[in-house]
Amino acid sequence: MIIIGITGTLGAGKQTIVDYLVKSRGFKHFSVREYLVKRLKREGRAINRDTMVELANRLRKQNGPSFLAEELLKEAKKTDKNCVIESIRTEGEIKALRKIGGFFLLAVDAKQEERYKRILARDGETDHVDFNRFLLDEVREMTSRDPNKQNLRRCMELADYTIINNGTVEDLEKGVLKIIHEIEKGSKERKG
Repeated sequence: MIIIGITGTLGAGKQTIVDYLVKSRGFKHFSVREYLVKRLKREGRAINRDTMVELANRLRKQNGPSFLAEELLKEAKKTDKNCVIESIRTEGEIKALRKIGGFFLLAVDAKQEERYKRILARDGETDHVDFNRFLLDEVREMTSRDPNKQNLRRCMELADYTIINNGTVEDLEKGVLKIIHEIEKGSKERKG
């Protein structure tokens, strides 16, 4: 079983990678965002970036920095499929996932202006922000010394593979496919 964790900046292409892995490679998707949205709905709270960040930070503080990834990993282990866990945001999550065999972390990034255009185009419930708010959200999530809060910069530094996604969707998919082939080849070599 291969488990790929996805990390990266806002609007860089994490969901596009997930869609490709699910549709073209048969991966099962486990989403931190979906996990948080379900919890927020149960609590009767608004669904936006602020409430998701607050909830994620609170859950990590109460249960440990790796809590969200471990919750999704429990579900992933119940499947017999390769899995993708999206979106890894703390070093603690990476450390917990690295303890299992077959885990690889993929980071994705792109130019800020391109990423902002993408979030406006996808028109999700957390994407209705002006450019200044987009930049503030990114700064908040890029670096934190608190192990329970997002530190995307550190997660990206720890990635096994990084894709700079300034091209087309097809370019991104080709890059992901190349990485998958490397992972599969390495897995076969370790077994043989």
